[in-house]
Amino acid sequence: MKSINLKEKHSLFDVTWHPHQIAVVDDMQVILAKIQGEFVWHVHENEDELFQVLKGTLYMQFRDRTEVVKEGELIVVPKGVEHCPATKNNEEVHLLLFEKLSTAHTGTVEHEMTQTHYPRI
Repeated sequence: MKSINLKEKHSLFDVTWHPHQIAVVDDMQVILAKIQGEFVWHVHENEDELFQVLKGTLYMQFRDRTEVVKEGELIVVPKGVEHCPATKNNEEVHLLLFEKLSTAHTGTVEHEMTQTHYPRI
C-alpha cells in the first residue's frame, strides 16, 4: 500500500483518449486519461462511469444537453445513457475515471479510437 501521486502518474504518458489504469478496487478500476477534442458517441449498457476533472474543463455531451464539468468536479454517467466526452479550443483535459473492470472503452461501438488494453502505470 502506497499513496499514488496523480500529477506524477499523468506525467508518464502523453497520448490522448488512451486510459491508463492506476489501481483496482474490488471489481472496479481507477483510470487516468488525457483527452482533447471530441470522443465517440457510445453507451455502456451495464456499467456506470465516474469522471473527475483534475485539470481543465470537460464537456459531457448527452443527446439532449451538455454538462460542463470543471476542474475539481465530477460527473457520473449512469448505465444505459449515451454520451460523448469532449473538450473545447484544443484544451487537453486530465481525468480520473472510476468504472467496473468489465467496462468496454467505447461500449458496443467499434471505432479507431477504441482501446482494448489499459496499461498499468
